[in-house]
Amino acid sequence: MNKVYYLKTCSTCSRILKELDLPSDFILQDIKSDAITLQQLEEMGELSGSYEALFSKRATLYKSMDLKNKSLTEKDYKQYILEHYTFLSRPVFIINNTIYIGNSKKNVEAVKQALNEI
Repeated sequence: MNKVYYLKTCSTCSRILKELDLPSDFILQDIKSDAITLQQLEEMGELSGSYEALFSKRATLYKSMDLKNKSLTEKDYKQYILEHYTFLSRPVFIINNTIYIGNSKKNVEAVKQALNEI
């Protein structure tokens, strides 16, 4: 299963999705209207190797909750992502059981390469 978790209202996610030529069988999940389930997050955590890798430290909520001054555990990262979609670093692509997290240029190029190999 090939899938992308994204935020429909995020201009960066929209730009990246427009830039990519996603196959018609690709599943798109807007994490605001269709919340991430525990099972989905656990799958992402297993593929990425940690929940911290999935966690966005750029989120406004991260700053307003002053989380940078707290020692967060993997359990904390997992819980925050489940509680609020803004904590997921996005977009998250899963292509052929490989995960690509975030919107860096390097990551988007890796996604393009993976799409070419489908």
